[in-house]
Amino acid sequence: MDWEFKELGYDFDALEPYIDAQTMEIHYTKHYKAYHTKALSALSGDTSKSVEEVLLTDLRPAVQNNGGGFFNHTIFWEILGKNNGEGPSGNVGALIDKAFGSFDVFKEKFAEAGATLFGSGWVFLVYDEKSDELEIIQRHNQDHPLCGKKILMGLDVWEHAYYLNYQNKRPDYIKAFWEVVDWKKVENRFLTEKTFVLV
Repeated sequence: MDWEFKELGYDFDALEPYIDAQTMEIHYTKHYKAYHTKALSALSGDTSKSVEEVLLTDLRPAVQNNGGGFFNHTIFWEILGKNNGEGPSGNVGALIDKAFGSFDVFKEKFAEAGATLFGSGWVFLVYDEKSDELEIIQRHNQDHPLCGKKILMGLDVWEHAYYLNYQNKRPDYIKAFWEVVDWKKVENRFLTEKTFVLV
């Protein structure tokens, strides 16, 4: 991933009523923009290395916190879009059935990981190419999910992602999330993203 500030590719109100326009605008223009700006400041504007390389080699808190926030949010924005009731298919659909037995069980496990994560953080779905298995992982704060596995999707469970619409009802926000996962984009990440390992 490069350090370009990514365009959403859809309007702030495109995900309503599941994610409201005001939350999207604040989240994108304030939080995401601040992570990007502060990460570049911590790097003194040096964008010669990819985001992944920097996150795995530069352990300064300002880089990890802000670079992680930029990285995680970029993936989050990418996989959002109203799915009109469509679930996963193709490779991702088959892997979900293989790992969890069904899409419904997967949603329960993913929602549980999001609801039980203490404080602020993220839940990710990752794919291990060696074992041909999916895994749900939690990350606190803006810790990145780079762990030698392909990152397919992520859910932001920081309060800023949902508080205006859902207040303290994180499980309701997670339930609404399933209406705005663009599974074609998740499948595309499976097909095109590379597992990042430092040589």
